[in-house]
Amino acid sequence: MHPLLSEILSAEERIRSHVLQTPLIHSMPLSAKTGADAYLKMESEQHTNSFKARGAMNKVLSLAGEERSRGVVTSSTGNHAQGVARACMITGCPGTIYLPNGVDPSKIEAIKQYPVDLVFHDGNPLETELHAKQQAAALGRTWISPYNDPQIIGGQGTIGIELSQQLSTIDDVFVTVGGGGLIGGIAVYLKAHSPGTRIIGCQPDRSAAMYYCVRAGRIVSTEHGETLSDGSAGDVEPGSITFPVCRELVDDYILVSEHEIGEAIRFMVHAHHKIVEGAAGVAVAALLKRKDAFRGRTVAIVICGANIAASTLKTVLAS
Repeated sequence: MHPLLSEILSAEERIRSHVLQTPLIHSMPLSAKTGADAYLKMESEQHTNSFKARGAMNKVLSLAGEERSRGVVTSSTGNHAQGVARACMITGCPGTIYLPNGVDPSKIEAIKQYPVDLVFHDGNPLETELHAKQQAAALGRTWISPYNDPQIIGGQGTIGIELSQQLSTIDDVFVTVGGGGLIGGIAVYLKAHSPGTRIIGCQPDRSAAMYYCVRAGRIVSTEHGETLSDGSAGDVEPGSITFPVCRELVDDYILVSEHEIGEAIRFMVHAHHKIVEGAAGVAVAALLKRKDAFRGRTVAIVICGANIAASTLKTVLAS
């Protein structure tokens, strides 16, 4: 048994009353377009409009009383920050969130709804993450990684439990990959519950750190360009526990272009009247790109979030 499996099962009990069981909807338009029997797991309709609410809630709830009262520190470009902020609000845990400069203003305003402290850092997302981790240690507070943490992975893995309850047979699951917490959790559970299910990692070709790490056989620093999938962009933290999980349990990777991500966002708006963020568009784009390989198969696509800036959405829809 994978050591993270018990954490996922514990997380399901721990967070059950604090998160939503999100819908799994059959996509007739995507099925018609690809020849697959396609389902959409709508984590975009989770609290905070992102799957990140799961892992963050699990982590904060797992803290002992004294640890929780000292407070938590995290770093995020948006969705993880909202998840932690919401968990802090619900539990009364003090929270400090570090953000790299240049985060979309709409994401900052969303975090400001919650009673947490915001600190801006002059650096890229990984540099900000490492700085925040150092500050947490100096202050004696609990650091909450966006992905490099068993409780975070455990919380995200509860999506795998729901998928197995909502759909009896799944041939392939498409999951967008950033640091690997989401796909890692889903893969650990589904490979234990349904070993024949293939896990497909989806990344923008402008920021595909995990793909290049797995290809190299170790965590490496990679080049990154601007991408609509800002929620998944950035390098993988050195020593991250998600790397061996992705190396061992993810069956294939599909990289998609910015044009393909934009097409997928437009498809979700026009075909389903659903707004999705760029990271969610990546997983839809991956199926569309390689549709011939999945014809006749039952596939689930994790729609990981809906937090796209209005200005970005307007630009994408006008393209």
